[in-house]
Amino acid sequence: MASVYFTPGPAQLYPTVAGHLQTGLDKQVFSQSHRSQAFKDLYRRADAGLRALFQLPADYAIYFTGSATEIWERSLQSLTAQNSFHLVNGSFSKKYYDHAKGLGRDAQMLQMPFGQGFNLADVQVPSGTELLTITQNETSSGVCVPVADIHGLRQKFSEPLLSVDMVSGAPYAALDFSKIDTAFLSVQKGFGLPAGLGVWLVNERCREKAASLEGRQYTGGHHSIASLQEQFQQFQTPSTPNVLAIYLLTHVVEDMLAKGVGVIRQETDAKAQRVYAFLEESALFAPFVQEKAHRSPTVIVADVLDKPAADVISHLKSQGLVVGSGYGACKEKQIRIANFPAISEQEMEILLKALRRF
Repeated sequence: MASVYFTPGPAQLYPTVAGHLQTGLDKQVFSQSHRSQAFKDLYRRADAGLRALFQLPADYAIYFTGSATEIWERSLQSLTAQNSFHLVNGSFSKKYYDHAKGLGRDAQMLQMPFGQGFNLADVQVPSGTELLTITQNETSSGVCVPVADIHGLRQKFSEPLLSVDMVSGAPYAALDFSKIDTAFLSVQKGFGLPAGLGVWLVNERCREKAASLEGRQYTGGHHSIASLQEQFQQFQTPSTPNVLAIYLLTHVVEDMLAKGVGVIRQETDAKAQRVYAFLEESALFAPFVQEKAHRSPTVIVADVLDKPAADVISHLKSQGLVVGSGYGACKEKQIRIANFPAISEQEMEILLKALRRF
């Protein structure tokens, strides 16, 4: 029997992926030119699906890149001349900040201890900040930022462009995109696809900022906002894209829309509640994130008490249940459980039974 992947990325494939892949192979979709009308039609269909899934305002454009990691760099190149401010509460939000420093920006940050979230009242953004970044769901630590707090940042700090990393929160996170300026994700987490595609959502305010910097500095080459936007207007890309991933994403998004994003969120909440309830009552495991309001529903991090985490991971793997290890310094003492839409309620219950037996 095939293993079930509760890993936080690459993660379990969405149940319909195999069928869509076979159909694409049968129709030879993946040999079609990215300059063909067939690809333009595919991009237009992907755009329509993502626009509906996220309820995007009309001024948003949807770009495809190689990864979300690439978007850290491209967003800083296209949207800042000098100043960025970063809310850091884990390894990936810290890497966004590190990219800014590496590009020579005057980057500042508010950093919380690993495993802790933010109090909106404590956030103070310096005057002159061009880009304010926040990671909605920290894959490394299992901390999420309530979407209401993200919306509150726009109300409190209206001048900077607001960039949201929603890599392991999408499509669960119910962001109001009229209250942010740009967001991005990778498909190998919540969308249950093979890795290799980043999705970048960009509004008009960002495009105006990028245009103001064109000719004054390097803004990212063939994946600058300017070049991506020029091609997007024709439903094309500046370079040869990952047509396989775009095709699969298009169909999985349509499957999610048919199911209903509200249903997906309800199922995610129900599974998360059962996992956290188990962790709180267990003698061997405990929730890592203490503040309940900041516990991620999609990436659940558990401390392993009195035993090496590797023993738990190995035991589960022998039963075809693959969970993630802790991140970085926490590798030996934590496990991470992805609760993405591809994981069914029955599969999550099987995992919980195996953890109870352990």
